[in-house]
Amino acid sequence: MKISTKLLVTCLIFWLFKPFQVKAQVQGNDILLHDAIIIIEKEYDVQFNYAEETIAGVYVASPNLELDIESVLINLQNQTALTFSRLDDHFILIKSKVQNTFCGYVKSFYDDIPIPLATIQNGSNGAVADADGYFELNLMENNKTIEVRALGYRTVQLDLKLMNANDCMIIRLNAELQTLSEVYISNYITKGINKLNDGSFNINIEDFEILPGLIDADVLRSVQAFPGIMSVSETVSNINIRGGSHDQNLILWDNIKMYQSGHFFGLISMYNPQITQTVSLFKNGTSTQFSDGVSGTIAMYTENKLNKTFKGNFGVNLIDANAFVDIPLGNKSSLQLAARKSISDFTKTPTYEQFFKRISQNNELQSEVTSDKQFDFYDASLRWIYQISPKDELKLNFINVSNNLVFNENALVNNIETSRESNISQKSIAAGLNYKRLWSSQFNTTLQVYETDYKLEAVNSNINESQRFLQKNQVSESSIKLLAEKVFNQNLNGLFGYHFVETKITNLDDVDVPRYKFLISEVLREHSVFSEFTFRTKNKKTHVDLGLRYNYIDKFQEHILEPRLSITHQLSNRISVEALGEFKHQNTSQVINFQNDFLGVEKRRWQLTDNDSIPIIKSKQFSLGINYEHQEFLISAETYYKKVDGITSQSQGFQNDFEFIKTSGSYDVLGLDLLIKKQLNDFNLWVSYTYMDNNYTFKTLNDGAFPSNFDISHTLTFGSGFTTNKFKLAAGINWHTGKPITEPIANETIINGSINYDSVNSSNLEDYFRADLSAIYYLNLGHKLKGEIGASIWNVFGNENTINSFYRLNNSQLIRVNELSLGFAPNVSARIIF
Repeated sequence: MKISTKLLVTCLIFWLFKPFQVKAQVQGNDILLHDAIIIIEKEYDVQFNYAEETIAGVYVASPNLELDIESVLINLQNQTALTFSRLDDHFILIKSKVQNTFCGYVKSFYDDIPIPLATIQNGSNGAVADADGYFELNLMENNKTIEVRALGYRTVQLDLKLMNANDCMIIRLNAELQTLSEVYISNYITKGINKLNDGSFNINIEDFEILPGLIDADVLRSVQAFPGIMSVSETVSNINIRGGSHDQNLILWDNIKMYQSGHFFGLISMYNPQITQTVSLFKNGTSTQFSDGVSGTIAMYTENKLNKTFKGNFGVNLIDANAFVDIPLGNKSSLQLAARKSISDFTKTPTYEQFFKRISQNNELQSEVTSDKQFDFYDASLRWIYQISPKDELKLNFINVSNNLVFNENALVNNIETSRESNISQKSIAAGLNYKRLWSSQFNTTLQVYETDYKLEAVNSNINESQRFLQKNQVSESSIKLLAEKVFNQNLNGLFGYHFVETKITNLDDVDVPRYKFLISEVLREHSVFSEFTFRTKNKKTHVDLGLRYNYIDKFQEHILEPRLSITHQLSNRISVEALGEFKHQNTSQVINFQNDFLGVEKRRWQLTDNDSIPIIKSKQFSLGINYEHQEFLISAETYYKKVDGITSQSQGFQNDFEFIKTSGSYDVLGLDLLIKKQLNDFNLWVSYTYMDNNYTFKTLNDGAFPSNFDISHTLTFGSGFTTNKFKLAAGINWHTGKPITEPIANETIINGSINYDSVNSSNLEDYFRADLSAIYYLNLGHKLKGEIGASIWNVFGNENTINSFYRLNNSQLIRVNELSLGFAPNVSARIIF
């Protein structure tokens, strides 16, 4: 056996010096640092905090107890590669003298107690606080930000540039009121869409995957992917939730009620997805803090997190250019700004042409005497957060939206070419202020104040009759809401509140020749108090939300009670059931006039209830659902019954004998929503199906019930998605049965100069079919810049779907008018993220 010389020398040196090493330890009475710490803590009434691995195997001389504590610590520091730092008179921190280690304590702001199991993250490196709240974290050289998270507390981000990373610090977290609403079905349709155990749905825009036909996460387009939600007119200004009309939806932007939905008069959402962070969707079982919306609630929220670093992005597509920035303003404040503007001023793309063709059907834009047609839109949004103190937070929101269409009407007057301008504008401006006060970790209050204003205005110039027709529809609403949330224990929460709303709606028709002016302006005030209790069992299998809202309308001395209920129960690890119910009401609705309102482009105007000819709309709804989830496979089914009273015939869009009749009635819906989804590694597949039996009852119009204008009996959607770190692809198919219409009686189409209609809504349009495709590719541009390129096609096969059909008489001739869906509409986008 051959033994190397190096090994022999090493063994000899070790053997020669071993006796001296043992002798030195014994002579100096060296002991383990761990034992020395115990002696010092007992003698000086102090406490050391450290990680066990930091002091493991470290020997020091026995401490000289005749010295003061400071001298003892200096001796220890001189003997080791450790630092001993006094945090206060009682606590002493031990850490390694390693330059890239950050340490600290995580404590509660209110009572200064340690927060164990808090998570501290620096890039991909992380640490967990021990029972004393202490942690040590190895820092990454390219990441100077750490994030601290703990259950029940607000997440904070710290910039290491603003502190000495080599000194330990105390990080105090503000308590977040414990919420009992938790995700119990994740990735409901696709990633970023979750179903909560209160029956609502949550869309996280940041995590949101791509949907077929969409490049951006257009909120009001995205919600139409849910079973039970669609648009019979293929727009975001006519969303039908379980058979209801669009005016029966409550649309909120950061708790501000909005009376306008879209750009391009409904073809795209007016809410910029770059600043919208989350969306809550209620089809039933709505929280008592929400009023209105007898069909459903779509609540959008901007980010609540106070960001410490500057970020933003800029993008452009074939419709608009858009930008977003998040600007930190010191350590206590940040400002978010987002804006979009159509690019039609610079170029009219094929996508723009398709959109314009869609909105110009069956209105004055089709006239041969019109020219110089120009359309423009923009929106601007702002969110400002100011952390006044660890207990007080102020949030300000502002949004300004505009759509503007201008064109010239031309004619020969006395052999002179004459031109006069007509235009239509649709604008919204709103601001909201939220002030939240955390009184303790179990109790907080929130004050919400907003003012929202909506204005629709059109000037129609008729050259041949030398007439100018001015129309206006204005809504001005002010609101004050006070919320109080109380955590009674880990299984019971309470919500209490008061809500005051004042709504003013003005309608104007003004004709100059012959002189005619009709102006009506009405105001309605409503007071509401509400309470809601949220309970869950200790095993978290059962979740119950039970609430009651009391409303008082002073103008009519009307008292309205609205109970709300949501129950979910986990039968097993795979199966859960739910029961939802609600009573709701609303005081506003929209009149639809197809003949002459607002140049025929926008046909809806808001109106207030008078509690007589325009009743208060009231709804009742109950649903039962069951969910099966196992190994990325989901089946979710929900059956429901909904009845809505107080609707007016003018709000439903009749285009037959009932078009100009003013009366009120009701509708009831029996339906089924079904979703089947399967995740296969990077592939996501889903199929949704909706069955609906939706019928009107208007006693003065018909002897019995007849199909609703929104009675789409069967709706089927198939979607698929493929996602990697750099690439997303989505494809989908949409099919549904045709919308009900009223046909003239064959061979007797006209009697006494009027159309002789068959039974109302006894016929249907042909089935609707559309295929969509979209893709996004992500780029790393370097220098902290990222990019993305996207492309989409709406209606890949260019199907000419008829989405509406009605009849008109022209010189005693019967003419059928068809309204077609959006045709083949490609779009591409590019975005730089910084």
